[in-house]
Amino acid sequence: MTSMPEPERPPGDRPESLADLLGGRQGAVDATVPPVAFAIGWLAAGLWGGVVAAVLAGTAVAGWRWRRGDRPRSVLIGLLAVCVAALIALRTGRATDFFLVQLVSNAASGLAWTVSIVVRWPLLGVVVGAALGQRSRWRRDPALLRAYARGSWVWVASYLLRLAVFVPLWLGGQVVALVVARVALTWPLVAAALAVSWLVIRRSLPADHPGLRHPVVLFERDDVPAK
Repeated sequence: MTSMPEPERPPGDRPESLADLLGGRQGAVDATVPPVAFAIGWLAAGLWGGVVAAVLAGTAVAGWRWRRGDRPRSVLIGLLAVCVAALIALRTGRATDFFLVQLVSNAASGLAWTVSIVVRWPLLGVVVGAALGQRSRWRRDPALLRAYARGSWVWVASYLLRLAVFVPLWLGGQVVALVVARVALTWPLVAAALAVSWLVIRRSLPADHPGLRHPVVLFERDDVPAK
């Protein structure tokens, strides 16, 4: 068996890091600044105060990210999420419903990661494979496929942990506690999941495996799975 050479990247083409692709520091800014602003505005002036503060904060974060050269689609999605959360809170009249989008998002993400493992397309492998320019070659390496599946369960656990914390606070109407939990369970949890999933992958690979950058494959075509 031989490993396929990796394609060369054009000069200056710097792909996003794994942390960015899985919700790194920039994603943490999107996830924490508007909720903190919402809580401050809500405490000071009620629901409308919280909504206005959150939208203004979300707009400011979007402008900051735009100037930094972030992808327009990512910037707009972050701002749209804040606006939808604000509209839901206004519609229901419950401040805690500002966090409903986050609950649904985590539930959907946990389900998506679980399904990806079951159908043997673990999302951790998809993300890392894309970051390394490997397309689907990693799937034809049984050891890598197994390692990525095990590592992906770490991310499923992270979403379940968020839900286990968020849902009781949401049901109990704990706005400030939800903000604290959201801050604590964004970038710190992502960093922990990155570290643990990397450890799981390393321990799952055989000692003589050449590593993530060098899938051991049998076929050259990307659309032919290994048997």
